[in-house]
Amino acid sequence: MKTIKSSKEDRIFDLINYVVLGFFLLVVLYPLYFIAIASISNPNDVVSGNVYLFPKSITLEGYARIFRDTRIWTGYANTIYYTVAGTFLNVLLTMMIAYPLSRKYFSGRKWMMTMLMITMYFSGGLIPQYLLVKNLGLRDTALAMIILGAVGVFNVIITRTFLESNISEELEQAAAIDGCSPFRFFITMVLPLSKAVIAVLALYYGVGHWNDFFKSMIYLNSTEKFPLQLILRSILIQSQNMSAMTDDVSMMEETRLISEQIKYGVIIVASVPMLLLYPFLQRYFIKGVMVGSIKG
Repeated sequence: MKTIKSSKEDRIFDLINYVVLGFFLLVVLYPLYFIAIASISNPNDVVSGNVYLFPKSITLEGYARIFRDTRIWTGYANTIYYTVAGTFLNVLLTMMIAYPLSRKYFSGRKWMMTMLMITMYFSGGLIPQYLLVKNLGLRDTALAMIILGAVGVFNVIITRTFLESNISEELEQAAAIDGCSPFRFFITMVLPLSKAVIAVLALYYGVGHWNDFFKSMIYLNSTEKFPLQLILRSILIQSQNMSAMTDDVSMMEETRLISEQIKYGVIIVASVPMLLLYPFLQRYFIKGVMVGSIKG
């Protein structure tokens, strides 16, 4: 079998592409790598700028101080609960809204889509939302972390486009002839055929829930309900305040250096679970984004 040989111009073009893309890859990955090595390096070396490619004077004191706080495990449990429950609700509601909007025979779908689009540009603001949550009795409850923001309009648009392209009305009509109800068709046909876009939605919503700490600052008062992000924030603030509370210069400097190490450790502790989850969803994520962007 003959192979097509690349011309000199093609090889030069490929080389330039590799160099440019390699540069951008380095720009993206190096900060993450630096945070990882800085979190296990001696804080003196980090502050003095001696840590570049490899950790120096490896120490796990920062992680020890982080995990020594028993609140960290409560925060992990709360965040996992908020993320799993919230993402399940998000994906379910988004699919239930997007599916009828993807059917051409659904009357009023253009009007409903317009109403949804308006919410992307205008909102009631934080104060009305806080008063609503308070009047509904949701303040300082887990439901406030799960229900608020249950549907993202942008995600509805992606899902609707995906369903328009992949779930034909002919398939729905064939199922109806066999006696399949609309609800059963949605459960047994639409959801299994939508794994790609469901993975995209799970990743979008899951990362949002995992990183969210603003809602907990506003609506939660009980420490035992705080998510991981808020717990890590309080640990970091406490470590920084300790250096300001002592008059001993040497102790102040030591505490400041430890707080620097804790700062990097906090980023790793908060990011690793999502980084470990992404490879399992990557192939669905790419497929869902590409298919959902073909037609819109």
